[in-house]
Amino acid sequence: MRNVFGWAWAMDTPFQWIKKAAGHLGGVRNPLVVSWPARIRDKGGLRAQFHHCVDVFPTILEATGIRMPTTVNGATQRSVDGSSMVYTFDQPKAPERHLRQYFETLGNRGMYHKGWWAGVLEALPWQATPKLDPDRSKWELYNLDADFSQADNLAQSNPGKLRELQDLFWVEAARNNVLPLDSGSNERMLDAQALSGAKPRNHYTFYPGAVGIFEAAAPNTKNRSFSMIATVDIPEAGAEGVLVAMGGRVGGYSLFVRDGLLHYWYNLLGLEQICITSTSGLPKGRSRIGIDFVYDGSGQGKGGTVRLRVDEAVVGEGRLERTVPRIFARETFDIGMDLNSPVGDYDAPFPFMGTLERVDIELK
Repeated sequence: MRNVFGWAWAMDTPFQWIKKAAGHLGGVRNPLVVSWPARIRDKGGLRAQFHHCVDVFPTILEATGIRMPTTVNGATQRSVDGSSMVYTFDQPKAPERHLRQYFETLGNRGMYHKGWWAGVLEALPWQATPKLDPDRSKWELYNLDADFSQADNLAQSNPGKLRELQDLFWVEAARNNVLPLDSGSNERMLDAQALSGAKPRNHYTFYPGAVGIFEAAAPNTKNRSFSMIATVDIPEAGAEGVLVAMGGRVGGYSLFVRDGLLHYWYNLLGLEQICITSTSGLPKGRSRIGIDFVYDGSGQGKGGTVRLRVDEAVVGEGRLERTVPRIFARETFDIGMDLNSPVGDYDAPFPFMGTLERVDIELK
């Protein structure tokens, strides 16, 4: 792991630190290549204006002449953050338009404003971030117009400018729902809903198209009993594919149909691969298929019994002697396919080719 961090740091030269250290440009400042021969005439030209990844979307909108919709599928859209970069295409030296930008990762934070940068490193990138005490944070200050690599810390010599950027950070943090500051990486990964203040819920309904959902925002089926039922319509010619998948090759689960049978594959962080398969073929037409998982008891990482169901009938049963207690993988929760690396012994994304109406998950 140290070697990994060492190479990351070396490749960020001449900037300080690496990603997670959001108060410094190492791992944060990156090049962007834009190719549009019909519009951008100076092939290989450079632009030095400050821009941020939130500027990519408004750039595409302006370049294509598409207006931002006010609603999508009945949902009112928020205003677009960011500034289009199109103005730089014809004017390489034009004054920059993205004048203010906050940064925050696990308590490490930074603030850019009109060529100045203030930042704070609460913990080294390879360390767990301690509980935050913002009143004790040691901020640094840099004039990027004169010091692009953050070599000269001006915090002591220019406290007024530092205070200006600190105050701006809190304004932007409040506006962008960053507050309250939280340094708990495990908690963020495990339960984003709890951190957001959302009310606890036990029932979830997902529809096809719900893919790429971060694990912390997906139903947390770990260390508890649950049911996972898909409402499907299988044609006479049959169908196969993934109904629900969480994670990937380094850990997760997948409920899928293959060879006319229902399968539940459990990947215990690559240590064990368990596949429980139905003993009878799935019926043609509309049915509700899935699993009931009965957890062995209190505590983390214990086993449980898996029962495969078709409507109300149990069509298969098996055991998981132990389960993943905390985090499956840095992959996603997907309905109707396995979006990234495969959980099981199939080729991802292995989309379900019948009709998948919905997936209901009940936490118990």
